[in-house]
Amino acid sequence: MRLWSLHPSLLDAKGLVALWREALLAQKVLQGKTTGYRSHPQLHRFRQADEPLAAVSTYLWAVHDEATRRGYAFDASKVALGRRPLPLAVTRGQLAFELEHLKEKLRRRDPERFRVLRRTRRVTAHPLFVVVAGEIEPWEKAR
Repeated sequence: MRLWSLHPSLLDAKGLVALWREALLAQKVLQGKTTGYRSHPQLHRFRQADEPLAAVSTYLWAVHDEATRRGYAFDASKVALGRRPLPLAVTRGQLAFELEHLKEKLRRRDPERFRVLRRTRRVTAHPLFVVVAGEIEPWEKAR
């Protein structure tokens, strides 16, 4: 499971669809509707939020917005809660790590998008996140 801290616009089609499915799975975990993935490290930051379900719903809305912008038909009725501004922090180190990780995926999967992303110096975070100083997040399994 990879719940990207990067803006969904940076993902290719396969990545965006996978993100939608994985974030919906994360939502089910936080709702207590599944027994799998309960201890997945990517869920740590959502569990740390004052309102974990609201945080993952906010996350999903941004993914849905990007899908809609691209002309995809993601089912908004699957998002548990309505839209609300709810910021979580993410470190610059985590964003930089994820950017390199995404570049590696795209190098193989979508060379054209990789060429564009390769020149990206300033990374845009997912709208849920406020960028703060710091290294890779402690929950990141690839540390």
